[in-house]
Amino acid sequence: MTANDPNSAIAPGDFKYVCTLLKDEAAIVLEEGKEYLVETRLGPLAKNSGFASLADLVAELRFHAPVKLVKKVVDAMTTNETSFYRDAHPFKALQTTILPELMASRAETRALNIWSAACSTGQEPYSLVMMMKDHFPQLINWHNYILATDLCTEVVEKAKSGLFRQIEVNRGLPAPLLMKHFSKVSGEWYIKEELRKQIDFREMNLATTWPPIPQMDLVLLRNVMIYFNNDTKCSILERVAKLLRPDGYLMLGASETTWGVEDSFERVVVGTTTLFKRKKTP
Repeated sequence: MTANDPNSAIAPGDFKYVCTLLKDEAAIVLEEGKEYLVETRLGPLAKNSGFASLADLVAELRFHAPVKLVKKVVDAMTTNETSFYRDAHPFKALQTTILPELMASRAETRALNIWSAACSTGQEPYSLVMMMKDHFPQLINWHNYILATDLCTEVVEKAKSGLFRQIEVNRGLPAPLLMKHFSKVSGEWYIKEELRKQIDFREMNLATTWPPIPQMDLVLLRNVMIYFNNDTKCSILERVAKLLRPDGYLMLGASETTWGVEDSFERVVVGTTTLFKRKKTP
């Protein structure tokens, strides 16, 4: 079954149902005109799950809504685009300005809490721990907590494994860093255990109730807010504001902002990177 197979075409009513399901389960807003996306992603899922057509899969969702199948559908419809050191300039800002500033202000406690939300298959948090090891070796004696979360079970498990294909390490990872921080295993690349064990990977839905999370010094919430409606964005940013320490930083994607959504943040520019801090209370 392929996207060009008649069995993978989605009827208007089924598309509307899938849109509602995604909104209810993950607050993902799928606009009209995205039928091709549903067909491309759920067509293969229907085949692999033993359904004769995409319509049969949607019928099963409508009338029985098995929890495992609902989860598979949400996972399949979640975009997991990522790469090592994605966009480059945010990591430059972290290296040259943000981390040194946070380390100076935490010199007494010698502890940092960092959250990579929507971490996908792990390239972002792994890029972060590589940078910290290479440029801030003194942090080895600190008490650092790095949390990495994502909605999709499958990608969280892959992130935990620390195992990447050649095509994945080719995206954004300089060869010297690949040789320094990875070992080759059966044609794939495995990040060294000392780095992998620094990250607490968890499955988490940003749009629902959050588990207990400690106060954070830095939150990376990049390229995920674009999938939510304004109410969901506001709810997430309100909760992030409560988690951030007064001098902590929030980093969003290049096309994302808190402006017009949640007014408890102020904009901070470092080079070509825009970050956000909590507004100071008068």
